[in-house]
Amino acid sequence: MEASLNLAQLIERQTGGVDGNYPTAVDGLTLYRRSADPAPAAILYEPALCVIAQGSKRVTLAGREFRYDATKYLLIAADVPAMAQIVGATARMPYLGLKLLLDLGDVSDLVAQMDTARQPVATARALAVGTLDAALIQSVCRLVDILDSPQDAVVLSPLLRREITYRLLIGPDGQRLRQVVARAGQAHRLTRALSWLKGHYTEPLRVEALAKQAGMSASALHHQFKAFTALSPLQYQKHLRLHEARRLMLAEALDAAEASFRVGYESPSQFSREYRRLFGEPPRRDIELLRGRATAGTPLPAGVSARKSPTRRPDPGLHLGALAEY
Repeated sequence: MEASLNLAQLIERQTGGVDGNYPTAVDGLTLYRRSADPAPAAILYEPALCVIAQGSKRVTLAGREFRYDATKYLLIAADVPAMAQIVGATARMPYLGLKLLLDLGDVSDLVAQMDTARQPVATARALAVGTLDAALIQSVCRLVDILDSPQDAVVLSPLLRREITYRLLIGPDGQRLRQVVARAGQAHRLTRALSWLKGHYTEPLRVEALAKQAGMSASALHHQFKAFTALSPLQYQKHLRLHEARRLMLAEALDAAEASFRVGYESPSQFSREYRRLFGEPPRRDIELLRGRATAGTPLPAGVSARKSPTRRPDPGLHLGALAEY
């Protein structure tokens, strides 16, 4: 409890008591502050550790709810789409939290040094809630604390990030990380399938071709893919398309028809139906609401501007990081 209070004070100091998303000098570390509960948000999570210093959040993955607060953490071992909602934030007791993207290269290096590298790894769901222990929360506090010194952040952050990854690996949910780097395991093959989907989400999905990329049979891929992400490959592709279309409409001012074609839809009406099913509003209305939030000063999805940035270089890949809100 004392460590969580310390972390809350550190985050409040870094955010200056102002709501928003705060990328930091530490690579992959973002701080969050909210003084009211936003609407539920459809999010594409990347491999990350999410920690709450004050408040709580509800994350729903394919109908299963994960709720965590200052006593727990959220661990995401692979790119998965989910619904997230902050719960109980007020001006007096704002939500204070952080997200640290995990470097799978560090995961692989650490696993290679540990005895667990030789243990068989079964496929486990890529998202889990675990209990914060003293060692992990103290490591997280030290990482946020060094933000006051730019030189410390440059020199010490790689060491602290590695320490945090190690704490996760030796904890009860370490298997969820080990599985994605265990080359003989199914989850490692599934991460190859996820990477291929992110690079080819605009193309018609052929499960046989995806299975070949993963080195699995089509039936095994379908079963293991759903066990890992809680979605079928087709559902997963749909989420990728819809999230990227939303980013294109918001950040690059594309209309719904152009965005739908850009991400691989052939029917604008089908796109609008599926968009509304995921985000709760038809495309035009949803973008109007997001732009209204920007005008009112309410934080938009991290990394997404309400207008196109002339200095941003186009990227043909999927902008997962730009779509994760909180």
